[in-house]
Amino acid sequence: MNKLKTIVLVSGGGTNLQALIDYQKANEDCPYEIVCVISDHKDAYALERAKNASIPTAITSPYSIMGKEKAQAASRDEKRLAVSDAVLKICKEYEAKAIVQAGWLTVLSGQILEDYKDMIINLHPALLPKFGGVGMWGHHVHEAVLAAGEKESGCTIHLVSSQCDGGKILIQKKVPVLPGDNPDTLYERIAPEEHKAIVEGLLLLCK
Repeated sequence: MNKLKTIVLVSGGGTNLQALIDYQKANEDCPYEIVCVISDHKDAYALERAKNASIPTAITSPYSIMGKEKAQAASRDEKRLAVSDAVLKICKEYEAKAIVQAGWLTVLSGQILEDYKDMIINLHPALLPKFGGVGMWGHHVHEAVLAAGEKESGCTIHLVSSQCDGGKILIQKKVPVLPGDNPDTLYERIAPEEHKAIVEGLLLLCK
């Protein structure tokens, strides 16, 4: 069976990466294989999760790619492109066919969006198109949902395009927003749905 060679992009704790690893371990007929985990933060705990599962890792922080001085002088767009091109190079080295953004904070740009068109998915911790775009990640999203008085929230798996959080929506999971919720309690309700959704999203790509 030819498994879909997949690279997972991470920036933080990696609980959604863990969901993908656990599914792969538990299912002999799993149609994907995680061939590398890439982080744009050298201290991301997700890298430890990958190492514990004997999956190769790489770091593509602006500092590690461009060097400290160049990275400090670079614009946000220049840093994004440098990171994106570094990720693309690694994807080609591993002959990856799919990319999963699992809590990845760098907005991808440049050639990678062409070479992997319709084969990059992202997990967003809200019900897009609401509460998406630059600056909307992690607790910032949950704070915005609560401030807006929403009755429900959840998570979205979507294809990645040149527009931040703007690609075609593939999967959404919903949870109620309860009276007295804070960003932590809301996240705790959404997290298990994220873990299901990210696996379902990658299985969709495999088809």
